[in-house]
Amino acid sequence: MSKNEQRFATLTVDGKSYDFPILKGTHGNDVIDIRTLGAKTGMFTYDSGFLSTASCSSTITFIDGANGQLLYRGYPIDQLAEQCSFLEVAYLLINGDLPNQKEKEAFEELIISHSMVHDQLTRFYNGFRRDAHPMAIMVGVVGALSAFYHDAMDFSDSEHRLDSMHRLIAKLPTIVAMAYKYNVGEPFMYPRNDLGYTANFMHMMFGTPCGPYKPNPVLVRALDIIFTLHADHEQNASTSTVRLAGSSGANPFACVSAGISCLWGPAHGGANEACLMMLEEIGDVSRVGEYIKRAKDKNDPFRLMGFGHRVYKNFDPRAKLMGKVCAEVLAELGLENDRLFKLARALEKIALEDEYFVRKNLYPNVDFYSGIVQRAIGIPTSMFTCIFALARCVGWVTQWEEMISDREYKIGRPRQLYVGHALREVKPLAER
Repeated sequence: MSKNEQRFATLTVDGKSYDFPILKGTHGNDVIDIRTLGAKTGMFTYDSGFLSTASCSSTITFIDGANGQLLYRGYPIDQLAEQCSFLEVAYLLINGDLPNQKEKEAFEELIISHSMVHDQLTRFYNGFRRDAHPMAIMVGVVGALSAFYHDAMDFSDSEHRLDSMHRLIAKLPTIVAMAYKYNVGEPFMYPRNDLGYTANFMHMMFGTPCGPYKPNPVLVRALDIIFTLHADHEQNASTSTVRLAGSSGANPFACVSAGISCLWGPAHGGANEACLMMLEEIGDVSRVGEYIKRAKDKNDPFRLMGFGHRVYKNFDPRAKLMGKVCAEVLAELGLENDRLFKLARALEKIALEDEYFVRKNLYPNVDFYSGIVQRAIGIPTSMFTCIFALARCVGWVTQWEEMISDREYKIGRPRQLYVGHALREVKPLAER
């Protein structure tokens, strides 16, 4: 856009007008650049939850909620999930383009070379109770990684940033699998360099020293797709947390640990776990009608978990593919008649056909299907958010690197609308 074509938004305060430039992106809403608002007017904007605030400019991910579209670097999520491996998608997010064959092989070899964790780090697990939530373990262990890699802590150096990003992507599967093993009292399994990223994770999760573990290729592919679908999702709560922590100059291990803490919240990463808990509460197909009726009752606190999405006002594009993967996994494992899975299918069918849910766009989302798939694979519900964190780590480190290398990068400092006491004087103790 030329200078003559620049658009402005005019704000009038007490009869005085101020112009602010309008910025246009590749896709999505235009934004009003209000960075000079405070200096010009002495005022700030109020936007609780940042629902109408663009906190950064980014080239990584775009969501079109109205049309149910998710793009990674311009590529539709369904095409990436169906045609690329998770590590190819990780390469895309980090580097901006999909790898060719040579680049793909080199990147896979690089990640494999970093998959082991320092042996002293394994002793950190003994500091946790055996029944500690795996996410609590992850917050501590991932944050502790910064104590082991002093060789790449100059984040003004792009090579140091890349080293840290690769280490996090490589070590998250090992750390997640160790959290699971520690929880169930089984020995840690070391990574195998002859397995791919997702197959290796399943080996570390489910293998034991008692005999060889052969990952089922159908289940490996299903979990790899789950990783891809959760790799990044624009400026969500945990990604914003990583960016805000990183804006202070904190190391990426601490920033990702902060992201994991945010993801742990039930309103964010715990949705697929909540979905399984809901299915357990319903218990049987015969009670689906009762719970559908409750979901429609605005005076009933019950809500259908795994249906609808805050961003997508249409069908979640990730859910379409996840639904297909779910059917393939259940067929592979012969679980079509499993009680919980039959219940999920019945609930899905009614919600897709019921006029109330269709009118309100309460379609099954990715969390509804991914929880079912993970349970079928053998992953306990307590590990669901850990799996989410493993996948989202790629997006977190990419967003962190983009922020650090941005010429407009500043420490995050949201403002507030103060509604507390006005200025008052402290009285002597005897007069209070």
